[in-house]
Parts: sequence; structure tokens; C-alpha cells
Amino acid sequence: MKMSTAMPDATPCLKPDATPDVTSDAAPCAPTATGAAGTGAAAPPPAGQALLPLISVVVSASGRAHLLERNIAALVHQSLARGLYEIIIVDAFPNQHARHVVAAWRARTHASGPAIAYLHGSGTQGRAAAHNLGWRSGRGTIIGFTDDDTVPSPDWLLNALDAFDDHIDALYGRIDHAGVHCAARATTLEFAAANCFCRKSVLAAVGGFDERFRLAWRDDTDLQFRLAAINARLTHAPHASVTQPPRPASWGARLMQADKIAFDALLYKKHPLMYRQKIRGAPRWDYYATAAALLLALLGLAAGNRALALAGAAAWASALAVLCRRRLRGRSGSAALLAEAVVTAALLPPLAVFWRAAGAIRFRVWLA
Repeated sequence: MKMSTAMPDATPCLKPDATPDVTSDAAPCAPTATGAAGTGAAAPPPAGQALLPLISVVVSASGRAHLLERNIAALVHQSLARGLYEIIIVDAFPNQHARHVVAAWRARTHASGPAIAYLHGSGTQGRAAAHNLGWRSGRGTIIGFTDDDTVPSPDWLLNALDAFDDHIDALYGRIDHAGVHCAARATTLEFAAANCFCRKSVLAAVGGFDERFRLAWRDDTDLQFRLAAINARLTHAPHASVTQPPRPASWGARLMQADKIAFDALLYKKHPLMYRQKIRGAPRWDYYATAAALLLALLGLAAGNRALALAGAAAWASALAVLCRRRLRGRSGSAALLAEAVVTAALLPPLAVFWRAAGAIRFRVWLA
């Protein structure tokens, strides 16, 4: 729907999934009540009943107070009227510093809004569980999702709401990575949990996020595929943008996160056709071949079979050279960065095969 940014003469009342002048800080009026003649008449809320927000923003947090401070500041200073949205922070690792940040912002926004809730999640249950806790606690008819390491643009909510006409069930915005080289997933992923919106009724219809995705990986894609399965109407709102500023990455970060690959198996089991169309057209045969060559070389060494060991080592070295060229293509940097790329190319294939096998066994599926 397209909405005027000018102040109207009188504040219009909300109908389900409709929006008043969203740039005003005036609180929205109560939903209309239909009289005997069938006309909509403005009905005041019952005494003592607070008006409900239109959007509930769920922030997945990990106890990082400095990131939470930055994220809340951006959310509080939205161009959308403060009475039209609330902020729900679900912290997987709650601590005193994060609580202090939230308490300080609550004190500042107590009178003018938006309302801010701080819920304790569990670091062992994962982002999907945190999102479910958040949206089920929300009072809005539209649920927005983001992470504590993002900085929503000032018009993030306004632009998302502008794209949410009566024919849209869910949408995803743009994620800017501040010029950082991102993995292929970050550039091709559509419905990302760091910037997406969905009607609460639609989330309830599909059961929310699948909490079997215990790591922050593929849970958002699974929701996108399930929305498609019920023919939910999904759109892209590029003007509803958030930024994920770069954070220092530890050496070998991709190796440390290889366990996420296990959840590719769950996504493939649930949505084999969509997985092949959107995620990966075929298994990583190059990884399987590289890992098999390395295993052959190790078996040859263990058995004292020099010919077998040399054959396996030669095949592994050849496959490694191909992977290194692929990883280093278009890159430049220090010797440490180049060394990291080579080490990652050498170790990631066997790690990936291991975690794919673990996922295949756990979720009873083959060759994701």
C-alpha cells in the first residue's frame, strides 16, 4: 500500500492490515466497529485497554551489549510513528550488561514509545527457537525479524510497511554488508532472518520457524520454502534496508562454522526440489573427491602401501590446487590471508563431508 507522509486532518482508524499516517507520533486509534447500519464508526478502546502496535520487531541477540546498544538506537529512531511498533529482544545469552542497555532504553522511551521487551532465550536452542519465542510474544499483526548486529535504516519499518499491501503475506528487505566480501550464500539468499517480515497469522499457519535448525543456518530458508508451499505471497522490498557492519573474524572462521553444514541435510530432506533449485543444483562432488583422495592417501600410509599412498596424495594435491585457485581468484592481501585461504581449502572438504554425513545420518537423508 502507498501511504501519505503528510499529516491528515483527522487520524484514520485502523482496519485489519491497514495503516494510518505512519509518520506521526500520535497513537493510532482503535479498530473500527461496524454499527447496525453496516457503516464503520470509530470506537474508542475499552477503559484501561492499551492500543496494540501494528508491527512487532523481533531482535535475535547473543548477549553482545555493544551491538545491542547500536541496534536499539536505530530501531528507536525510526521514521515510523513510535506507537505503531514494539521491539522484542530475545537474548540467547542474557547478561547484566545487555540488561542494563535495555533498561536504559526503556527509561528513555517509556513515555513516547516504542515499547521494549527483553526475553531470555537459550543459547542451546538456537535462533529459530528465539524467533518463535519473540513472534508469539508479539502483539502486532506484522512481525519483523532482525539480528542484534544489524543497523536498520531510519526508514526501514516505514518502507517495509509501505510494501505490505493487502496482497502480500511476507517480504524480505535488503542487507548491506558495508563493502565486505561475502560468501555466496549471503549474496544469493532471498528471505534472510536478518531482514524479513511476515504476517503473524501466516506464521501461525505454518507453525513458525522449525526449531530443529539449532544453529543460525537454513532456518530462514526453510521458512521461505514453507511459505511458498502454501502459496503465500512473498515480495522483495529493497528500500527496507539494514546494514551489517563488518566485525573482525577469527583466523579460520569458516572452519569453525563447518558444523552448520549438517543442517543442509534437514533442509534438503524437507524441500528436495526447492533445495536443488535455490541452494545447490548437485552435491559437492569436488569435496567428496578431495576427501576421498585424502582418505586413500592416509589408508595407503597406514597399510604401508606406497603406491596407494602416492596415488591418493597426487589426487588430493591436484584437487587441492583447483580449490585453492578458486578461493584465491580475485583476492589479494597479506601472506596471512593467503595462508588462511590455502589452509581452508585443504581442511574444509573433509570437514564438510564429515558434517554432511553427520546430518545425513541424523536426519536420514542422502547426498544433500
